[in-house]
Amino acid sequence: MKDERRMGWVLDYVRGNASKEVVRELEIALKTDPEFREYFLEYLNVDGALGAQAAYRPEADRDNVLEVPSTRGGHFWWTWQKVAAAVVFAGIALSGWALGRGPYATVCGSVGTELRAGLLVRADRFRFERGAVEFLTANGARLAVEAPADIRFESKNSVRVFQGKVAADVPEGAGGFTVLTPDGGAVDLGTRFGVDVSGKGVSEVHVFQGEVVAQARGAELRRSVRTGEATSMQGGTSEVRGLRSASFIQPEEVPELAAGLAAGQQARSDRKWAEMKRDPALIAAFDFEGGRSFDGVFSMAQGRWPGSRAPEFVNVGDHLRVNEGEGREFAQLTLAAWVRIDRLGEPYQSLYHTDGWGAETPGQVHWMLTKATTMRLALRGNTLEASAVEKYGFPDSQSPVFPERGRWVHLVTVYDSVAKTVRFYFNGRFDSETRQEIALPAKLGPAQIGNWNRTDRKLSGRVDELLLLGRTMGDGEVRELYEAGNPYR
Repeated sequence: MKDERRMGWVLDYVRGNASKEVVRELEIALKTDPEFREYFLEYLNVDGALGAQAAYRPEADRDNVLEVPSTRGGHFWWTWQKVAAAVVFAGIALSGWALGRGPYATVCGSVGTELRAGLLVRADRFRFERGAVEFLTANGARLAVEAPADIRFESKNSVRVFQGKVAADVPEGAGGFTVLTPDGGAVDLGTRFGVDVSGKGVSEVHVFQGEVVAQARGAELRRSVRTGEATSMQGGTSEVRGLRSASFIQPEEVPELAAGLAAGQQARSDRKWAEMKRDPALIAAFDFEGGRSFDGVFSMAQGRWPGSRAPEFVNVGDHLRVNEGEGREFAQLTLAAWVRIDRLGEPYQSLYHTDGWGAETPGQVHWMLTKATTMRLALRGNTLEASAVEKYGFPDSQSPVFPERGRWVHLVTVYDSVAKTVRFYFNGRFDSETRQEIALPAKLGPAQIGNWNRTDRKLSGRVDELLLLGRTMGDGEVRELYEAGNPYR
């Protein structure tokens, strides 16, 4: 619908400035032009959802868990009466987007919470500190909500997020689903997207596929956010952000995580982790639980299990500082970690980088993901054999790391300076081996997890259960470690 004159009529109408002549022209166009009618209804749906956000009064919700005000108050750019009149004179039924009285959603499943499948949701507000819940709205949209979360369904086509991460899968026919936040609103146009509301109330919209219309609270301009894009909404303004797919548990992930938990995977993982911590060759085992504090710039998010903790790296420069094995050399070294990567293709994404990379400090260790989406282990001073297939002078895996929209994956690299080999594993599976001409003992010490610098060592995602062993692990051991810690079933 590219008729700018008609678009002007719609704008005048929703702002209450339409003359009688414009209203008559609208009536004719709506009755005779199906394409224009579809555009008109979509525009009203988007405008109404964002207008509701503008009229929202946060003070009414401060201590109102599980209670919903009967009216919202405030001033709208348009009213439901106007929409009803417009639809009536266009000869169209309201059933597709009116506020119905039936259940707004149904709980499909959950992991780590008391909410059970089949629970009918109306104007209910939920707060939960651990786990994740999958909802199916009456209009067919699927939502995955990850703790810590505080949400309320306001209709079958809208949910208000006070805190938490919500991933939405909105099929064709359910377009117009709206997520409202303290800082603004996001209206779906048929897509997959995520909304992240931090504990400080800052909101971000991330579009995995399709398009979303976002508007910061108090702002006049709306932003169209498309596939692979993200925007923040704060203080009446919006800013471009990098896409963070791994920040969101997807709807299809919830049943897999629930099945893993029901199968006893968490207990199995705990037993295996305790066993690894007793290994005589242990250098460090970071599960990020308990009271241990870490230096750096990062936030804590949920790990692989409900209520567990994992550092999350969001902004350039986010990092976590550690210092293990300082002053020692290791002829053999195994590095293993569970990671959720937001996106691939950054110049480098640092998993574990020691400081002091220089000619005078041979053996320093840099473990990373490359722009080619492969895994790399670089030791200062090492060189490849002449027959090596790598193009850039360092041992690289042959298979790419490809977590679709960010899932937990297990990465392992095994280094042996005696055998002069580097071996790579993905999700318990052996990938490749690289032979080296020069293979120095590995040197550890002060290091960073996440980002090593602000130029080309940027990690976006979460890291859980990072393990450093001063020996090599065999194929069977790596497989066993993965199978014990895998959260999915």
